[in-house]
Amino acid sequence: MKATAVFLSVVVSVLVQVALAKYAVGGRWVFDLVLVGVAYAALQGGALAGMLAGTVGGLLQDVLSGGIVGVGGLAKTVVGCLAGVVGTQFVVARPSARAVIVAVATVVHRLVMVGLQALIDLQWIGVSWGSLWVETAVNAAAALVVFQAAQALPGVVARQRFRGRSSLSRRQW
Repeated sequence: MKATAVFLSVVVSVLVQVALAKYAVGGRWVFDLVLVGVAYAALQGGALAGMLAGTVGGLLQDVLSGGIVGVGGLAKTVVGCLAGVVGTQFVVARPSARAVIVAVATVVHRLVMVGLQALIDLQWIGVSWGSLWVETAVNAAAALVVFQAAQALPGVVARQRFRGRSSLSRRQW
């Protein structure tokens, strides 16, 4: 996966996350589309692409959220690397299997974030398991849609090109 494709997936996911932030429940985001973008880049391009996407996406999200800059970047870098390693070690081709990886990545991401916050603040905040399961379900559903669309898009484009060529050839006669 090229660096431009990694940056494109991260930028699109950040923009969609910011656009949908007004639908957050109680001021907290119950979905993390940047994490879905990081996992997409990692599963498409491997561990290095996942680390790059995680670093850029996490830092962008940290800057936009107003929290401690670097915590989300580190957590998403770790998750992106792990998702890339899993994606390269196992053949994960089906969108449903990739959605499961995103679900696991969501849980790991939240646990890493809570752990890092506990280290920084020197107090254990705890994990809100209810919101974690909701976020996991929403992220997995979004990932399923994204991976299905990414799998179907080349076929749609090819059919459109074929239709365009066939209609042009008919007009010449």
